[in-house]
Amino acid sequence: MISFIRTTSSNPDFEKLVVLLDRYLAILDGDDHAFYAQFNKSNLLKNAIVYYENNQPVAIGAYKEYDKETVEMKRMFTLPECRGKGIGFKMLNELENWAKEEGYRNAVLETGHLQKDAIHLYQKSGYEITENYGQYIGVENSVCMKKKLK
Repeated sequence: MISFIRTTSSNPDFEKLVVLLDRYLAILDGDDHAFYAQFNKSNLLKNAIVYYENNQPVAIGAYKEYDKETVEMKRMFTLPECRGKGIGFKMLNELENWAKEEGYRNAVLETGHLQKDAIHLYQKSGYEITENYGQYIGVENSVCMKKKLK
């Protein structure tokens, strides 16, 4: 059985997977992890999704308002043993649909150069690399992307 639930970042299953995501990113980001961690606080996200397989949480994603027309995608993560099944693509699509329902027209996101799978997923989903925005301006490891939500 497969299901998504729309929730907030206070959902215990969301929180559990955030811990695993942060451990994974600490390895990838290395010395830069503290810089990125300050922008990835998950405790106040009101638009979060947990993806379940056989009643077990296996993936998460969220977004927050960036400006009146734009959301910023955050906290995308799929358990390593569940990757390669298209879950990330489905999660991103569900997040985009929710954002459109709330009237947003654009999405932005930031990922790192070492996160090749994430970059591939986002490009496959229609995101284009753009100039770094906000706190990521001038950060060499950051890859910022954007997409018009249709």
